[in-house]
Amino acid sequence: MSGDASVPLGPAASPRLLLDATAVPADRGGVGRYVDALVPALVAAGARLVVACQERDAALLAGLAPAAEVVTAPGPAARVPVRLAWEQAGLPALARRTGAQVLLSPHYTMPVRAPLPVVVTLHDATFFSHPELHSPVKARFFRAATRLAVRRAGALVVPSAATRDEVLRHVGGPGARAERFHVAHHGVDRTVFHPADEDAQRRLRERLGLGTRPYVAFLGTLEPRKNVPALVRAWARVAATHPDRPALVLAGGPGWDGDVEPAIAAVPPGLTVLRTGYLPLPELAPLLSGAAVVAYPSLGEGFGLPVLEAMACGATVLTTRELSLPEVGGDAVAYCGTDEASVAQGLAALLDDAAAPARLRAAARQRAALFTWDAAARVHLAAASAALAGG
Repeated sequence: MSGDASVPLGPAASPRLLLDATAVPADRGGVGRYVDALVPALVAAGARLVVACQERDAALLAGLAPAAEVVTAPGPAARVPVRLAWEQAGLPALARRTGAQVLLSPHYTMPVRAPLPVVVTLHDATFFSHPELHSPVKARFFRAATRLAVRRAGALVVPSAATRDEVLRHVGGPGARAERFHVAHHGVDRTVFHPADEDAQRRLRERLGLGTRPYVAFLGTLEPRKNVPALVRAWARVAATHPDRPALVLAGGPGWDGDVEPAIAAVPPGLTVLRTGYLPLPELAPLLSGAAVVAYPSLGEGFGLPVLEAMACGATVLTTRELSLPEVGGDAVAYCGTDEASVAQGLAALLDDAAAPARLRAAARQRAALFTWDAAARVHLAAASAALAGG
């Protein structure tokens, strides 16, 4: 299910790559999962790979891909301002020392004066299309980084055709050409995301205090574009009159959406909202597999990895048709609008329909199987070869 440029490249065709993983956060969020999955897939696809990372990640990445060379950035680069400065001076020097032929920059930014071709991953375009969902400083920074990448990178990787189209719509100039973009749909790690057995689901329920009560699950950082306050209000509207009074489980980092707490505070007495915080990876499959509905009413995504992960677990997924999400969900998920009333209608329909969840669960697993990190790695190699050849 990956790629506009997914021609497989063997070891002989692969240039020596330096992947800059220093931007990966400690909590292994979306970009962390992307890098952690991409590194071994690149090696398996024949890449000659050097990975630059923070000291805390060296052992993890070496374990994921023993054939890759792992080097660490200086300790102070763990702080964002220092990392950005090191990216401009230290990373080009590292590229020269390691004999890299192409630099893979997997999180928007790149050295302004790189001594080798650069492939930049642009994960989404919501900094342009939905700037109100980000802090003003963050939106300005990533708009500038995106424009620089479009202008100066040798090739661009995006996780969806929707992201490519949005970048092209918002960023002009000579570099804004569709053929420079390589669409690499994310894959899903089936060793982590798969239908969990009943014992694993029961253990998680016990730990969270859910008992046998059904629940609606959300997985993701509580940031404004995830639309969690609308989900909380919609769920409360449905749960208040539903005979099973399902709980709502919000799993993920706290984020910066200031409207989440007021929405939770307004939940009527007798209804249960659980905020689990960041869950360890082994608990995600039981969470997603055991949910009556996994709700992801996002206002816009570059890809929507939690939707794919839920699908791989055989979950009944409710999401929106914003940006890339239909590209991921296809006809294997249910859709709603982004407003509270539409989300409530979608939840009620799935909670009250005995047939639709079974159909969606089977379709979700079949569709999720089409998305692989092996295919994504081949697209990245094709992008690297294109950058080396001059775009």
